[in-house]
Amino acid sequence: MKSSHAIAGLLLATVLGIGAWVALDQRSTAQAPATESTPVYVGAQSCASCHAPQFTAWKGSHHEQAMQHANDKTVLGDFNDAGFTYNGISSRFFKRDGRFFVNTDGADGSLQDFEIKYTFGVYPLQQYLIEFPGGRMQALALSWDARPQAEGGQRWFHQYPMEKVDHKDELHWTKLSQNWNYMCAECHSTELKKNYDLASNTFKTKWAEINVSCEACHGPASAHLTWAAEPAKAHTMPNKGLVHRLDERKNVSWNFVGEGKVAERSQPRNTSKEIDTCARCHARRSTLSEDYQHGKPLLDSHLPALLSPPLFHPDGQIKEEDFEYASFLQSKMHSKGVTCTDCHDPHSQKLRAPGNTVCLTCHRADQYVTETHHHHKQDSKGAECVACHMPTQNFMVVHARHDHSIRVPRPDLSIKLNTPNACNQCHTDKSATWASRAMQQWYGKGWMENWHFGESLHAANQGQLTAGPDLMALAASPKFPDIARASAANALARYVDQATFAVVPRLLKDPSPLVRRSALLPLEALAPEQRWRLAGGLLTDPVLAVRFEAARVLAPVPRNSLSTNEQALLERGIAEYIKVAHTNAEHPQSHINLGLLYSALGDQGKAEQAYQQALRLDPAYASAYVNLADLYSQQQGDKAEAILLQARSVLGEHADIEHAIGLHYVRAQQMKPALASLGKAASLSPENARYTYVHAVALFDSGEKERAIRLLAEASVRYPNDVDILMALVSYHKQQGRMAQARRYAELLVKKAPGIWSADAILQQ
Repeated sequence: MKSSHAIAGLLLATVLGIGAWVALDQRSTAQAPATESTPVYVGAQSCASCHAPQFTAWKGSHHEQAMQHANDKTVLGDFNDAGFTYNGISSRFFKRDGRFFVNTDGADGSLQDFEIKYTFGVYPLQQYLIEFPGGRMQALALSWDARPQAEGGQRWFHQYPMEKVDHKDELHWTKLSQNWNYMCAECHSTELKKNYDLASNTFKTKWAEINVSCEACHGPASAHLTWAAEPAKAHTMPNKGLVHRLDERKNVSWNFVGEGKVAERSQPRNTSKEIDTCARCHARRSTLSEDYQHGKPLLDSHLPALLSPPLFHPDGQIKEEDFEYASFLQSKMHSKGVTCTDCHDPHSQKLRAPGNTVCLTCHRADQYVTETHHHHKQDSKGAECVACHMPTQNFMVVHARHDHSIRVPRPDLSIKLNTPNACNQCHTDKSATWASRAMQQWYGKGWMENWHFGESLHAANQGQLTAGPDLMALAASPKFPDIARASAANALARYVDQATFAVVPRLLKDPSPLVRRSALLPLEALAPEQRWRLAGGLLTDPVLAVRFEAARVLAPVPRNSLSTNEQALLERGIAEYIKVAHTNAEHPQSHINLGLLYSALGDQGKAEQAYQQALRLDPAYASAYVNLADLYSQQQGDKAEAILLQARSVLGEHADIEHAIGLHYVRAQQMKPALASLGKAASLSPENARYTYVHAVALFDSGEKERAIRLLAEASVRYPNDVDILMALVSYHKQQGRMAQARRYAELLVKKAPGIWSADAILQQ
């Protein structure tokens, strides 16, 4: 099995380059007749006559070439009978009757000819889309490196060069993780509607325009055309008939005030319309609704990923394919009012000025383009602003992307948190300690004295027992970026105590919907009735992402504890949750989520149907088996065992399945097979502390006491912050009469959480 992060979180729609319904009504989205109240899409060409400079800038841009029909003008790859071998599979790229084909391994592993129907992206790589029955299109993992040959380009390569992906792998190009309709389509075309039908398991995906055109950002323009064509009506049409006015920079300037080193915005930015528009596709996020409304907050249709592992480093730097939004929200530039188009031309997507010049729009050259600032030779790579403040990381093998948090390098945090820093990305032969000392010599120590939110998130990621108070302080402080505060509130769910609920009520009323949504998670530690008192009002929150989470958390609230109006409010929230889940009904996880909801509602029949639907979509989806077996175990033990053994036959050796089988046998008091399965799970997933702990407890209770203690002692080295493991060692040594060893582990716990426990108190438990 690949690690879970390898597929980049399947429910997070990305802009990865990643039948029959061959009539492909995809060519245009069906539009109702235009009225002033319901504008429709008219196409980029309709904009060209009045907006010639913008249209010309857009032509040839990455947006204009985001997706194209495959032909001699658009295909960049070598289809002149070129070959490429990956994982023992030799593929061939060729043309036939003027069309483009690849001979490669299909869904069953056999070599087949597939026609290339569309190009996807243009630079620094180009991918290719292939039609399948049921309206599906799949992104071929074999991609063309469009860079110049001198830079290593003009070649075929595989998206997963370090893996050995075959037709059975979840990363294979024929699987859901590489499905265009689900993973990619929304961000490469205009007004895309996925149109998935669960009953037939087919797509009828449509678009208004094949690429990212004017109306992808500005919204449908028919009313604007009416405004332009009929001056007599102009006074009756607000906003010139535009659905979405991207006017946050109108009449705004950046000015140097006095001797200030950095320019200031002439007026505060109080909205985020432009950033939210870009974030729809330049964020790592999941889709909550296909009913995207231009100008609405991002979280009314999408849920951005937080600064959590494995996607981000604890200090917020990008780790996996996270795009720009989450990074930019952390930046000082964002807090000062900078928007995307302050630096980027929105139509050509090019920088507004080359190199350092774009930064010097707001940063005084005499202060920053000096060796006393950057301490590198002028005109060298190290003298480039982005080299230190926006380091790159390669994704999709050849695509170097800048981290948009635009941060000061922090090699001191690299020492503490094992995070990257720009200094050592260039000076790979040096240590972070060397880089930190160099910066102290240049700038003193002021830059490293400020506490960074990454220190709290790192402590939580490591399971440190003392992380709770700092997480509360971070979540509650408006001094920090909202996305860091939301990430802290999210992590706080693992550190719930009485003090937590002195902070959570304030967070539930926070101005940031990201924070409000995350603050709901700690409530799951409370009885359902208590949850309602704190969060019932969020079922009417103006933002969908908050209402969606509130409905899930409040679902178990007993109806007899609510008034008639409150019951109706909760039922509306649950109905909305179900609708959101069906937005991604092609993915089995959506049905797992529905099953969990129905279980919380006490509807075991619908929960069973949801888990079975997940398995119909993907018979190898492990969590569907685990949840279905857990459901059966409550009343139908034989069916629980049968479904888990079926999972084993389908999936082979799988840690989650073996652990579930082991727990089933424990409940059935069949300890011999239970120990075998629990031990197997622990060995298959050595990074999972819980599996090792449960296996050791089962061993101890079965009489293998010394073996259990030995496993726990080894585990305490691998997982030094795991409370359960340390507590078990205290208890088991005490039961064996070894008080010195018990005290040693008790004192370890005290060191992990000073002021919370004493060794004597632990030993007395």
